[in-house]
Amino acid sequence: MIDPLEFLFLLLTSVMLLYLVRHYLFTLTVLRSEKKANNTSLTPSATPQFEPFVSILIPARDEERVIGRLLQRMTELTYPKNKLEVIVVDDASSDNTEKIIGEYASKYSYIKLLHRDPKIGGRGKSAAMNHGYLYSKGEIILCFDADYRPQKDIVEKLAIEFTDPKVGAVQGRVVVLNEPHNIVTRLVALERIGGYRVDQEARDRLGLIPQFGGTVGGFRRSVLDLLGGWNESVLAEDTDLTFRVALLGYKVRYVGDAESYEEAVDNWSAYRKQRYRWAVGHMDCFFRHSGSVIFSRNLRLREKVDGLLLLGVYFMPLIALLAFFVGVALMLLKTSWLVGALWFSVPVSFYSFVGNFAPFFEVGIGAYLDGRTRTLWLVPLLIFTFIYNMPICLVAFLDLLASKIRGKRQFVWSKTRHSGNGNCYIEN
Repeated sequence: MIDPLEFLFLLLTSVMLLYLVRHYLFTLTVLRSEKKANNTSLTPSATPQFEPFVSILIPARDEERVIGRLLQRMTELTYPKNKLEVIVVDDASSDNTEKIIGEYASKYSYIKLLHRDPKIGGRGKSAAMNHGYLYSKGEIILCFDADYRPQKDIVEKLAIEFTDPKVGAVQGRVVVLNEPHNIVTRLVALERIGGYRVDQEARDRLGLIPQFGGTVGGFRRSVLDLLGGWNESVLAEDTDLTFRVALLGYKVRYVGDAESYEEAVDNWSAYRKQRYRWAVGHMDCFFRHSGSVIFSRNLRLREKVDGLLLLGVYFMPLIALLAFFVGVALMLLKTSWLVGALWFSVPVSFYSFVGNFAPFFEVGIGAYLDGRTRTLWLVPLLIFTFIYNMPICLVAFLDLLASKIRGKRQFVWSKTRHSGNGNCYIEN
């Protein structure tokens, strides 16, 4: 009879190896599709004429250092301005954000300013998005965070996906604008490369569920109406929307060539606060949606399996940490040969395969496919970001657990503050 401690270790290592297989499959899928694309001679074809009325929602709270560059790009978009509206929600800002938005709104009729009073504002991105949504009239609703700078033709690239009536949401690619700033921004850029160049691309090609990332994407209005807009009770509104769309039976599409450039966090304190919010929100979505994913009649088996793995990524640092300590205990106790044989998977998983990080497979191959060979020397340093995420995820899990035991939500939205250091990397 197997010892309970051995069973726990085998269970933990099995979960980690499952993520290993997943990352390996994703990487091979993207590599094969890239090879086919390179070996196929493509002839230019006319893009179908599809120009629905599009509303772009931009939530902004104390974003005076970055909002101007995004609004300037809004004026440069190639999408017909008579079929476009840009709704910027000043979410009770205490700086010059409202003034900057107002200057653009006074010059361009398709840019509109909505101001939220401090009595109701500042309660999180979801609340600001819902406020802007009430005043929008677009058939397609796109979203951009205030620190982003999209391609000029990004609206066309995202909107065209909605010619398929089964598509309810679409996601573009996020690229770090201020990557050269310091080591933090460089490592965040590598994480983004792995997540978008490989992970999201593979999900789309395999017919799984690409994740809406909260920005650089959007929705069909009729789908948002069915969902009742953004859920203001969750911190990870992007993950929540992803699965609510999928559970309705609609597809989420990923468009890799629809790029937008973000100003990534540039210090470890900001990184910690951001990842804590993501971890709490993502774990909360696991508890909210995992049961619905399992029993859904609108999802295929492979979508259910990968959907559960996607929902569980922020538990993986905890699983790896627990597996390490359980494995050490079992090795000291000199247990069965099977435990010894599987022990190798723990340090390997620590470094290469676990959860949402996967430096060797997804980040390394993503950087290679992007032609970013000079950044590959940083890949070994991602082990430090993974270790740094362990206490973050642990605290997030304990706080979420305490919140559920008490039966009340105790989390307050903590926005990421932007310094504007990405401005110097913009080429006019």
